Amino acid sequence: MSLVQVKELLELESWKEAQKELRKSASLLKQDIYTIIQAKPGMERAQLRNLYSKLFNGVTGLDYAARDKDVPRVWNLYEDIVVTLDDILSRV
Repeated sequence: MSLVQVKELLELESWKEAQKELRKSASLLKQDIYTIIQAKPGMERAQLRNLYSKLFNGVTGLDYAARDKDVPRVWNLYEDIVVTLDDILSRV
C-alpha cells in the first residue's frame, strides 16, 4: 500500500520525493503482483494481466506527470492507480 501513500508527497507537491517513492514501491509491488498472477489458474490470468498492465502503465504515467509538475494529470493518474489496485486486490 506504500504505492497509495505517495499521495502525501503529491499533496505537498514534493515531486522528486514522490517520484523516488513511487519508483521504489512500484518495483516491489510489480514483482509481488506478477508472482500472484502466475499462481492463479489460467482462466483468471488474462484479466489480471490486463489490470497489471493498466496499473503499471499508470504508474509510469504518474512518474512522468510528476516530473512535468502536471497537477491535473497527476491526480487523474493517481485516482486511476488506486481504483486499478483495489480491483486487482479484490480479485486475488
